[in-house]
Amino acid sequence: MLAADFANLQDMCEMINHSEAEWLHVDVMDGVFVPNISFGFPVIEAVKKHCNKMLDVHIMIVNPEKYVARFAKVGAGMLTFHYEAAENPQQVIDQIRAEGIKVGITINPDVPVSVLEPYVNQVDMVLLMTVFAGYGGQKFIEESYNRIDELREIIKRNNAHCLIEVDGGVTLENAPKLFKHGVNVLVAGSTVFKASDAGKMILDLLNT
Repeated sequence: MLAADFANLQDMCEMINHSEAEWLHVDVMDGVFVPNISFGFPVIEAVKKHCNKMLDVHIMIVNPEKYVARFAKVGAGMLTFHYEAAENPQQVIDQIRAEGIKVGITINPDVPVSVLEPYVNQVDMVLLMTVFAGYGGQKFIEESYNRIDELREIIKRNNAHCLIEVDGGVTLENAPKLFKHGVNVLVAGSTVFKASDAGKMILDLLNT
């Protein structure tokens, strides 16, 4: 959603509703954890009224535990928080689970994948950032493939069943390789919304 035309969010929702996209990814930035500010609860609530796909809400904010209930209330179906932004990741996981929505945990590219091992059995999804959180339109970090492989091994070793999501620099060119490495969910903002036919681009990404 970060790459969409904010003046026409209802049109974006209708496009997503009629597309093959399964979720709408919503990036929330606070200007503290990341050097950018996006939007807050009123915008998410408005989008939820028009979008019939699950809202996959990625919060790039400090003190995520303070806002879990509000994100659930405005329509988050999946709430993904940053490991490095939480003093107690387990507490945040438990809070999200208590709200009856799906739980995701994420890390930036400079955080070791190994920190996620205690949590892979407790979350529905792990998001590996393939760019540094904070801005859309960045170039995919090639080292990410090795990190995806490491995460996949951690999941296998722990007999966990969480999904693997990647966010940042996803294109038609690298989507097939990402799927081959075991990624389940692709976040594609600029690639979709800068395409001449966004709905077709979504279909093309899924069919790579």
